[in-house]
Amino acid sequence: MKKGLEIEPPGFGRLHITDLLLDYTGTLSRDGTLIPGVAERLTALAGSVRITVLTADTFGTAAAQLQGLPLEVRIIQTSRDKEQFILALPADRAMAIGNGRNDAAMARLAALGVAVIGPEGCAGELIAVADIVCRDILEALDLLAQPLRIKATLRD
Repeated sequence: MKKGLEIEPPGFGRLHITDLLLDYTGTLSRDGTLIPGVAERLTALAGSVRITVLTADTFGTAAAQLQGLPLEVRIIQTSRDKEQFILALPADRAMAIGNGRNDAAMARLAALGVAVIGPEGCAGELIAVADIVCRDILEALDLLAQPLRIKATLRD
């Protein structure tokens, strides 16, 4: 069992994040290819949290691109699949990061939902429910490495 990450964003209380849920297409990748710097960050975070990539895999490259990384890849069909996955977890211990419309329910249900405005854009529906919006996936993953950034962003 992973030890998890403790963060204390204002208005949220103390959060103990044990699961990191990620979208692949447009979040971790551009046109199906893993964005440089993502693999190293995921490997570093894997010592603390369980990482699951939930993706419709539009380009059909997720498994190959993520091969060898300490995470699980699950191919999904709809946003409902992502919603069902997070509902089966303790959602209050999950952080979800995505860029698509099909990530909105997952971000809303997670203890902390992050929208990424990556190279393929970001759905407005997701931005509307996200707790934090980042310019790219590297910034989003770095929030967990530097949790005071979360505190500063969510401060009243």
